[in-house]
Amino acid sequence: MRSGVEELASLRREIAEGPDPAATQRQRDKGKLTARERIELLLDPGSFQEVEQLRRHRATGFGLEAKKPHTDGVITGWGTVEGRTVFVYAHDFRIFGGALGEAHAEKIHKIMDMAIAAGAPLVSLNDGAGARIQEGVTALAGYGGIFQRNTKASGVIPQISVMLGPCAGGAAYSPALTDFVFMVRETSQMFITGPDVVKAVTGEEISQNGLGGADVHAETSGVCHFAYDDEETCLAEVRYLLSLLPQNNRERPPATAPDDPADRRCEELLDLVPADGNRPYDMRAVIESLVDDGDFLEIHERWAGNVIVALARLDGQTVGIVANQPQSLAGVLDINASEKAARFVQMCDAFNIPLVTLLDVPGFLPGVDQEHGGIIRHGAKLLYAYCNATVPRIQLILRKAYGGAYIVMDSRSVGADLSYAWPTNEIAVMGAEGAANVIFRRQIAGADDPEAMRARMVKEYKAELMHPYYAAERGLVDDVIDPAETREVLIRSLHMLRTKHAELPSRKHGNPPQ
Repeated sequence: MRSGVEELASLRREIAEGPDPAATQRQRDKGKLTARERIELLLDPGSFQEVEQLRRHRATGFGLEAKKPHTDGVITGWGTVEGRTVFVYAHDFRIFGGALGEAHAEKIHKIMDMAIAAGAPLVSLNDGAGARIQEGVTALAGYGGIFQRNTKASGVIPQISVMLGPCAGGAAYSPALTDFVFMVRETSQMFITGPDVVKAVTGEEISQNGLGGADVHAETSGVCHFAYDDEETCLAEVRYLLSLLPQNNRERPPATAPDDPADRRCEELLDLVPADGNRPYDMRAVIESLVDDGDFLEIHERWAGNVIVALARLDGQTVGIVANQPQSLAGVLDINASEKAARFVQMCDAFNIPLVTLLDVPGFLPGVDQEHGGIIRHGAKLLYAYCNATVPRIQLILRKAYGGAYIVMDSRSVGADLSYAWPTNEIAVMGAEGAANVIFRRQIAGADDPEAMRARMVKEYKAELMHPYYAAERGLVDDVIDPAETREVLIRSLHMLRTKHAELPSRKHGNPPQ
C-alpha cells in the first residue's frame, strides 16, 4: 500500500508539472499563466478538489495513440470562493493546445452536470484551440453537449466564462450562452472565423486582436462584459462578481454586514444633478453616492455607454442598478442600450436580485439607422424584461422622463413596485418645446410674434402637465422625495419588499422579441 501511495503521489506531481517544461515556458513567454495557476488564483487556497485527473483519450489515428497525456488537456473540479462552492474547468493549452476531443468534452460535461445538481456557480477558464481535428465529428458532438448544458443551466446557476487565450469557431458559442464573459487584453481572442478565413473570403486584412480581441468585444460587439490588462486582475474581479451573486436561482444573494449607515444623508446629490434638463452630469457619481461605501461593479462599462448597469449593495444587500447616463448621448435609449439593459434585467430577475432603476431619459434615439436596425423590437426587449421580472423593483426619476422611454424604464404601469421622484422631475409625452409646437401649432403660426407666443405656450404646458407633482397627484409616482434622503428611502423600501412574492401565468416559456 505504501509503495502504491508513493507511486500515486509521483504520478500526481508529474501531471501537475505538465507534459513538457518547454510547453510551460512557451505559455509564460506569451504572458499567460498555466491552467493550474489560474485555478489557484480563482479559488480559496487549498480548496480545489480535482475530478478525473487521470483521464486519457481513447482515440486512434493521426498519431494520437502514441500521445495520451493525463487530463486530456482540461482540468476539472470544484473548490470555494470566500467559502462558497464553485465548480471550474480550465483548458490546459500545453496539452493538444487545449483542443477539445471526446474525453476532454466528457470531463466538461460531467463537471457541468455536477454544478447544476449541486446548485453552485460554474466558471470556465478558456484557453483552447477549438475542436481537436484528429477526432473529427466526435469533437463537434462534444461541443453540442456543452451548449446543451449551458442552456439547461441558464437562469439556474451563475455561469461565468473567462477568456484567457484563443476561442475560435463553434467554441465561441459556449461563452455567448453564459451570464458573464471576461477577457484579457492582448492574450485572449474570440471569433467565429479567423483572420485568414476573413481575408480569403472578403479580402479584408486584420489581426487577431483587431478581429476579436478584448477591446473589440468590450466596446464594439458587446460580447465581452469585462476586459482587463492581466490575468491576476481579471480573476480577482471574477471572485468579486461571485461574492455578489447567489449560488443558484433558489437562493438570495449573500448579504454582508454594512459599515455604511442606512440612514446616511446624501447632501451632495442636491448639487450634483443640474435642474436644467439640458445640462449633462455623470450618473456614476449618483450611484456612488447612494450605494454602500460608494462601491459598485459596472457591467458592460464600455459598450452602450448611454445606459449604466451595475451590481452594488444597499445596506449589505445586493441590488441591480439600471440608469441612464446623461454624459453619453444625453442618456437616450438606442438599440445597444436596450439590449444591454434587457439582458441585465433578465439576469437579476433570474437570480433574485432586486432592481433599482434611475431615470433621466429624453426618449429613444431618432434616426433612420435606428429605425431600420429594429429599434422597435430591440426596445421591446427591455420592456419585456421588466414586465416579466418578479423581483422587487423600484423606479427613481431624477430629472426628465419622456415618452415611451419613461414607460420602458420600469414605470408603475409596467409593474414597478414603487416609484419615487425628485423635485426636479419632468414626466411627459415629450419635452415642453416639442409638445407646444404640436398642440399650439396654429396659435403660434397665427400670432403677431410667433416666438413670444411659443415661449408663452411652453410655459403654460409646463405649468399644466410637467410640474413635479403631476404624476404623484395621479398615483403614478408614490412620493416626491428629498434627494438627500434617497439612500434611506431605497433601503427602507427594499427591506419591505424582501418578502415580495409574485407569480407569472403558467406557461412553458415566453416568446420575447428578438
